[in-house]
Amino acid sequence: MPAKLNPIAQQLNERLTASAPEVLAMLSDLGRRLYFPKGILSQTAEAKQKARRFNATIGIATEKGGPMYLPSIHRHLVDVAPGDAYEYAPPAGRPTLRARWREKLLEENPSLRGKAFGLPIVTSALTHGLALVGDLFVGAGDRILLPDQLWGNYRLTYEVRLGAEIATYPFYAGAGFNVKGFADALAAEARGRDKLVVLLNFPNNPTGYMPTPAEGEALANALAEQAARGTRIVAVLDDAYFGLFYHLGAPSMTESLFGLIANRHPNLLAVKLDGATKELFVWGLRCGFATFAPGDAKTAEIACEVLDAKARGAIRGALSNSPMLSQTLVERAIDASSIAAERKEKAETLRARAARVHEVVGRPAFRASFEAYPFNSGYFMCVKVKGVDAEALRLHLLDRHGVGLIATSPTDIRVAFSCLELAEIEPLFETLHQAIQELRGAS
Repeated sequence: MPAKLNPIAQQLNERLTASAPEVLAMLSDLGRRLYFPKGILSQTAEAKQKARRFNATIGIATEKGGPMYLPSIHRHLVDVAPGDAYEYAPPAGRPTLRARWREKLLEENPSLRGKAFGLPIVTSALTHGLALVGDLFVGAGDRILLPDQLWGNYRLTYEVRLGAEIATYPFYAGAGFNVKGFADALAAEARGRDKLVVLLNFPNNPTGYMPTPAEGEALANALAEQAARGTRIVAVLDDAYFGLFYHLGAPSMTESLFGLIANRHPNLLAVKLDGATKELFVWGLRCGFATFAPGDAKTAEIACEVLDAKARGAIRGALSNSPMLSQTLVERAIDASSIAAERKEKAETLRARAARVHEVVGRPAFRASFEAYPFNSGYFMCVKVKGVDAEALRLHLLDRHGVGLIATSPTDIRVAFSCLELAEIEPLFETLHQAIQELRGAS
């Protein structure tokens, strides 16, 4: 039996019906049921503002006007107040951090300026953001369009957890992204469907490819044109490696597709997933963001308010909130005057490694063993191996040579140059070449 809608969820859905019915039609069954309850958290928020004498609302222990804490833990935190480390953060994140990340998006994405989009919602890193998108928009039998070069966790998140179906198209066309293949697959998968989820991950994992500006415009146009044909599209932009652009071979885009598709058509909802994880080199802090840009700028504010409330409900019902300490550290970092120079220095280190890989893999001596796919950004690059199975090669490299790489398909090997020093790059590819020749000689 269908679950009965809570009155608050019903009110949220009615707001979408009146202002953005296209967004309501994009929601999954769970998305329609979600709401943020007027319970402990909302009552605590009211008490925080008005309880001048006593506040006995929230489930933390306090003393001397602040959270109780253990000195054995706090002595490891330098210049962080207990309240910025141990208290619960709101389900959608610290308000000041959300506002600051929104400013960052505007600073780094010129196409986003003047567009209507929501306040970023803090997630427990990007994988949680993907799950949040699933809660809101993905149900059993829904179709998700992805390139064939994809991060394997998408299948676990959407096919295994939610029963959706992933459809793929060839990632590359020659030396660039397969824009025509994307547009053709978009039209084919939309046929007979009212809704389609499209996931684009740039810079891409596993390939390390970022589209050129012309490719980015073509992708955005294809999405808008399909939306204009009547398909309701949830376009999810996985921007985990945003900012790591190296322009190898030719200039790539330096901003997210989010700004190019925001407010393009009422049937096109853009969702940007990003975070401090890679952008600020703080993988273990698990601090990410989800930002909505509805297709109709005139009603975007209402649509974002409703999606924000439903997202807060999903977060509250799953993990309650993301860690306060992580959010404090990220907020302080992006407010630091030195942050731009620090990020540039680390990005330059990675760019130098990518450039060295670009030089080494193109050597004629390796052509008999492998061919590099185009790459220009991020952490990774891939090679197509010749004459051997990629998984057998991976195991041979590990067992015989003590080299760890990732097999992403029967033909492809992923190399994370992000964790290679410059001096290690040439020997690694020489070893890869040697191992392929060894396996081919043994067959």
